[in-house]
Amino acid sequence: MHKHCVFIFFILCIYTTQSQTTLKDSTKVSQDSIKKTEFLKQIGNGFFPTNYLNIDLRYLFKYNQYEGVRTGLGGITNKRFSEHYRLNGYLVYGFLDHNFKYSIGGGFRLASKSNTWLNLSYTDDLQETGSSAFLTDKRFFQFFEPRLLNINLFHKHITKAITLEHKLSKHLLTETQFAVSNINPTYSYEYLKNDKILNEFHLSTAKVALQWSPFSKFEVSEDDLIKEIKSGYPKFTLQYTHAFEDVFRSNINFSKLDFRTVYQLNYTKESYTQATVVAGMVSGDTPLTHLYHAYPNNITKETILQRFSVAGINSFETMYFNEFFSDRFSTFQLKHYFQPFNISERYKPQLVLITRYAIGNMGNIDRHQNITFNTLEDGYSESGFEINKLLFGFGLSFAYRYGAYHLPKTEDNVAFKFTFNVSL
Repeated sequence: MHKHCVFIFFILCIYTTQSQTTLKDSTKVSQDSIKKTEFLKQIGNGFFPTNYLNIDLRYLFKYNQYEGVRTGLGGITNKRFSEHYRLNGYLVYGFLDHNFKYSIGGGFRLASKSNTWLNLSYTDDLQETGSSAFLTDKRFFQFFEPRLLNINLFHKHITKAITLEHKLSKHLLTETQFAVSNINPTYSYEYLKNDKILNEFHLSTAKVALQWSPFSKFEVSEDDLIKEIKSGYPKFTLQYTHAFEDVFRSNINFSKLDFRTVYQLNYTKESYTQATVVAGMVSGDTPLTHLYHAYPNNITKETILQRFSVAGINSFETMYFNEFFSDRFSTFQLKHYFQPFNISERYKPQLVLITRYAIGNMGNIDRHQNITFNTLEDGYSESGFEINKLLFGFGLSFAYRYGAYHLPKTEDNVAFKFTFNVSL
């Protein structure tokens, strides 16, 4: 009897041990799966995670017409380093201009529930002339940065900034920045201000940005943080910038207002229509560096094949670089994504129809010396299509320029490029 009891107990012990082992193995597999998913998510966001530092993949390799090959290293500390403090920075080198560029900064969390951070930074780098970015934009990473390949109009800037990030509510994100910048165009340019010619600009600016997502869905996580679990549309972004004259030796005074809204109508998970409206206006003494260029992405070369390059995401593919500048402008873009062609399990190319429109103008053009450009008061139009994911994430793009700014030679109105789309 005792032998039978011992045998039964032994069998139960073996079964329990096997169950625990299976449970541990199952838990380990589950944890490994979670880690792999998180790792791929980090890579998709442009980071290679390590124990205390996430390496920023954006700085490994880039190319543009001014720097040539631009390579370096950057990163930001993660939660394992500290949940209350963070350090970030990068160092890159341009092989064509033979110059180092760098940034160093850090921040500390003031409140966790509202994700409030106070950040400080010092940056010595280049910026594309005529570009405008919102402070509240989430980090955006691409393996290819299409427009960057052909940009040649940059200005150098040394910027010291203090920034406050704060989430007012589940649907409203804010960011405020005060910055002091010294700006030097890398091209021959002068700005005429009150009979004085300026070729260097000292700016003291204050920015306030709001991002409102009234139809997105949020939840409060276990650590009491507010997280977006589903994107809702429309979304609105508004930013106001003011440059103060005679503050920290500033010699420029202007006000700038930027607006963007995005609306998306979903039919299925992969078929939808997306509309984007962007607008901006500047008043005051504003050099070309802080005006608008409407995001062109076409090279000034003779033939269609010579202009063959990478298509952008929200850029005008038939608009030539440095062709238009504005101190007030608006763009409209409409994209319709068809359901992917289900040719096989792994081969599913997708057709996208695209139309874009831009309008703008500029006052006091004669203040901008040593540079020539057009304005958009008659309205700029282009339409076309993309066939994405034809082979290894690569596809093809076609766009045609028509309307008021249609060019005499037909081939000059055509943009034929390749696209690159990959998801991790």
